[in-house]
Amino acid sequence: MKDFSDLKSFREKLKEDERQRAIEKAVRERRERIERENAVEFRSAVKDVTPIPESDRYVWRPAREAELRASSTGQRPRLPEDEVAAVLRESMLSDQFDVDGLLDEDPTLSWSAPGVGPDVVKKLRKRHWQVEDELDLHGYTRDLARRMVDAFLRRSSKRGVRCVRIIHGVGYGSAGGEPVLRGMVHSWLVQTAETVAFCVANRSDGGNGALIVLLRPALEADD
Repeated sequence: MKDFSDLKSFREKLKEDERQRAIEKAVRERRERIERENAVEFRSAVKDVTPIPESDRYVWRPAREAELRASSTGQRPRLPEDEVAAVLRESMLSDQFDVDGLLDEDPTLSWSAPGVGPDVVKKLRKRHWQVEDELDLHGYTRDLARRMVDAFLRRSSKRGVRCVRIIHGVGYGSAGGEPVLRGMVHSWLVQTAETVAFCVANRSDGGNGALIVLLRPALEADD
């Protein structure tokens, strides 16, 4: 029995090590992706600036304290909790999530979380809550749009914002004129803890090219 227990513990340790390596790989890839995106934004911002002569340049490459300490001891570095949480959360938002069966079957398309009364969507359509912030997804790729929506919802909820507008467009500029992002945004919203309900915007707020989203307060979303 002791041998069996040891084998079970060994297998569990292998699984945990494999999971940790996968998380570390995802964190590294996320850092590299953010660095690439930041580099693109930086180059765009300084495109008209005169470069410093090569001889006067100094490139500073800060090393993370935890990584330096780990490399000297041979131990695996402890990853920042916020980066691990971000990676795990991003992996949970699926583009293949089937949302069609969850949406109200009406021309003004809407959705509300389980336990939310129908009056909430009615109030949302009638602008009972004032739109406090918005996110415009025009020009974004699907992957970048997913991350933008996720970050926008979390940030808005933490700030205490209750109602936001997400502009996804109607698809006229996409291949085949199909509104790809619209369906994706519906799917992402249904999967996030911050979303209480959403509906298609009124014509004055963007019509079929936008959604009005009601958010939970931060404490409720974290439960």
